[in-house]
This record gives sequence, structure tokens and C-alpha cells, in this order.
Amino acid sequence: MTPTTPAVTPGHAAHDAHGHGPPAEPTVFGLLAEFETADGMSHAAAKVQAAGYTRYDCYSPYPVADAVDAMNFPKSEMGTVMFVGGITGACTGFFMQYYLNAYGYALNVGGRPYLSWPSFIPITFEMMVLTAALTGLFGLMALCGLPRYHHPLFNSKAFDRASRDRFFLCIEFVDPKYDAVTTRAFLNELHPVSVEEVPE
Repeated sequence: MTPTTPAVTPGHAAHDAHGHGPPAEPTVFGLLAEFETADGMSHAAAKVQAAGYTRYDCYSPYPVADAVDAMNFPKSEMGTVMFVGGITGACTGFFMQYYLNAYGYALNVGGRPYLSWPSFIPITFEMMVLTAALTGLFGLMALCGLPRYHHPLFNSKAFDRASRDRFFLCIEFVDPKYDAVTTRAFLNELHPVSVEEVPE
């Protein structure tokens, strides 16, 4: 009996002959649609969201508020992150000064109490600003998954224009609704300039 070659799902590498071992990593990142205008991309994002896709993103040379609204982006966590960082820094600065003045190097200056809080305000404020800024910087990098020196979309030559004059929407392979044929046909209905499959 002639052995048959096991079927391979598009976008995946084959498992071994007996199907053992961990699932193979996908070899396709997703389908990338290119648009000439921000309105075209925003309209496409609304259609993609309505169709039930959940793993997709838009890429543009500048922020496009309509696209953000169409994608139903949740409120940014950065406000909370920076608030917590600022409060932590302010409290640290305040209690650091109190400890140094009352315990570490206690001096009676002009009969003032050790907890002379008005004199602590400048350092407390500066510590708040410093820690809020640093928390914002590193928090943003963490939330954005940075540093990342390469992204699969860089494999697309057309994507070079995402920082200049083109707008892109990419539905990722890991989306539960992704299907190479159906998803491509769906994107073509949104009137893009082009649709291409981007390798991982």
C-alpha cells in the first residue's frame, strides 16, 4: 500500500508523520490590505469589526481617530499607570525627607519640628514628576511590546509606505475567523489598493 502524505493546513508547517510533537508555528502572519486614504482604512476597520474579526490592526502615518473608534479600542491604561507612578514617587520623596530629617540625620533647625512638611514640598513634587515620566516611558514600552527590532509586516515592500502616505489594515493568521480564501475575498470587497499575504 502506498503511503500518503499527511495534509498540511495552509500557513502551518507539517507535524511529523504520526502527528506527534507540539503544534507547529504558523508560517503566515496575516493578510495585509493597503488603502489610499484614511477614510478607506477607517471604513474597512468598521467592516472588519462588524464581521467578528478580533485579531487585526490598522497602520497609518498619523493617528486616525475614526479608525480607533471603529476598532472599539479600550481606554488607554497609561493614565492609571502614570498616576500610580507619580503617587509612588511623591510618597517616596516625602517619607525619604522625613526619615532623614527625623532619624537619619536629626537636626533641630530654628526650633522647627522634624515633620516640617512645607519644606518637603519641592522635592516631593520633583520626585512625583520624575517617577511619573519614567513610569510613562517604560510602561508605554511594556504595553506596546517594545523593544521589538523586527515585525513580520516589514517583510512587505508595500508596508514601507505606512510611515509616509499609505494606510494599511492587517487581519492576523491567529484570528479564529481567519481563512486564507474567505478572508482574502472579504478584504477585496472593501476596495483596497492591494491585498497580500505576509509571511511570518
